[in-house]
Amino acid sequence: MMSAHTTIAQSGTFSIGGDLPVRRLGYGAMRLTGPGVWGPPADPDRARAVLRRAVELGVTLIDTADSYGPNLNEELIAEALYPYPEDLVIATKAGFLRRGPSQWHHFARPDYLRQQAEASLRRLKVDVIDLWQLHRIDPGIPEEAQFETLKALQEEGKVRHVGLSEIDVDTLERARSFGLDVATVQNRYNVVVRDAEALVDRCAELGIGLIPWFPIAQGILAESGNPFSDSARELGVSPAQLSLAWLLRRSPVMLPIPGTSSVEHLEQNIEAAAITLDDDRFAAIDELGKELAPGIDVPTGA
Repeated sequence: MMSAHTTIAQSGTFSIGGDLPVRRLGYGAMRLTGPGVWGPPADPDRARAVLRRAVELGVTLIDTADSYGPNLNEELIAEALYPYPEDLVIATKAGFLRRGPSQWHHFARPDYLRQQAEASLRRLKVDVIDLWQLHRIDPGIPEEAQFETLKALQEEGKVRHVGLSEIDVDTLERARSFGLDVATVQNRYNVVVRDAEALVDRCAELGIGLIPWFPIAQGILAESGNPFSDSARELGVSPAQLSLAWLLRRSPVMLPIPGTSSVEHLEQNIEAAAITLDDDRFAAIDELGKELAPGIDVPTGA
């Protein structure tokens, strides 16, 4: 029988920033909050159990943000996992201001970003944040000022690597021209939401990790009788597992972080690492995703 660690190892590894190796199939902790990504989870003990099980299964990349809760998600991770395994990379973000459930407001003023980085260090109980991402570029603040803050925190040793979220290729190139060493990009991307195709390819060229949020397209893909669910059934897997397998096959820099508040679903997601898609099957799923895209309800969350 294949062990859990052997299964997740089949996802392969990627080295964030060239010096932080992680297994390519990670875990996104956003769902371990209350409704609207606000407040604590309904069952904190269950949430901590999910985090611990993720590590037991061999997950080495956990993604969170100061805005999840807000603040409570980072605290939960520390409660469940500190002291952390040596190979565990925790990525967090700043750049949103929360005023209530499902409310997300750009706020990336340099002093606020610095304040939030310091707070994340305390909540996560670390001296250095492994990967600190700008959750969104604030259109009301000069872009260069936001880049400069990330760069300064990295130079001060408070942040090991920096990333950007929800950007395009042009923004990535401007950040690099500014001198920002971008280690990862986190954009909404999956088999049907494909507006970041050019960014995926550019990240692969540069060796930058691409962290797709909303990696498992819901809705039509899970309905019985459509071509995608039929393909999953033929392979003996779930539509969610097939979505993750497609992502892992799509690019060697892809780092999916499926989130769940269920240990059972977590284990099912991890099993996707063992699914092998040959060239023909990958091409067929790729084409199906494009055909089904108009029927997908795309979320606007973070």
